[in-house]
Amino acid sequence: MALGKEAIELATKIGYGFADLTYLETALTHSSYTNEMRKRGIKASSNERLEFLGDAVLEIVISEHLYSSFSKYREGALTKMRQRLVCEKTLARIANTLDIGSYLNLGNGEESADLRHRPKVLADALEALIGAVYLDSLAKGEEGYKSVILSLFADEIEAAENQRTDYKTMLQQLAEQEGSSLLEYRVVSEDGPEHNKLFTVEALINNNVVGRGSAQTKKDAEMQAARMALQLFGVVV
Repeated sequence: MALGKEAIELATKIGYGFADLTYLETALTHSSYTNEMRKRGIKASSNERLEFLGDAVLEIVISEHLYSSFSKYREGALTKMRQRLVCEKTLARIANTLDIGSYLNLGNGEESADLRHRPKVLADALEALIGAVYLDSLAKGEEGYKSVILSLFADEIEAAENQRTDYKTMLQQLAEQEGSSLLEYRVVSEDGPEHNKLFTVEALINNNVVGRGSAQTKKDAEMQAARMALQLFGVVV
């Protein structure tokens, strides 16, 4: 089965050495290619089954990592982080950084449709690649697939963590989800000398106080008030 580029090149990019390159080749083979091969009487396997497997492997590895790394977050917050990490948009973005599209085997008709650049095709191919790494790892008696996945998703995990610690953004999103558009912060006191003030701020949703925080800057006090509100709503611990 011919690949657009040497399969080993992509394996090097993800930092994994395949014992059986057949897994990798299958992961990069779209159903449009196998359909054409079958019409010619040539047996070939598409990446659809590996995609199915990779989807499940990715979810459990990401879930396990979030559970062990973010102990302060409750189930709801962890679920939202995972949803962001395993969504099609994120998968396609990672696939693009690997240039997976250039390695795909596509049918001639799909080539003209420029399918190799479509987000869903790229996301599916990344899941299939994960499935391929998983099966090859198991065949070698290793769990190398975990480190490969976490390495591929490292930047996205960091971005998700940074977003989750922006308590004001989190509270704004929560308020909007609950149908409450009026979120505001109000300074209730300023204590201490000019060079060392302590600001106390309340967070209000629809004029109801939902949190209070104190800090040496208004911005930090607002962040603390937002965090207290999120604790009240059970989003963070």
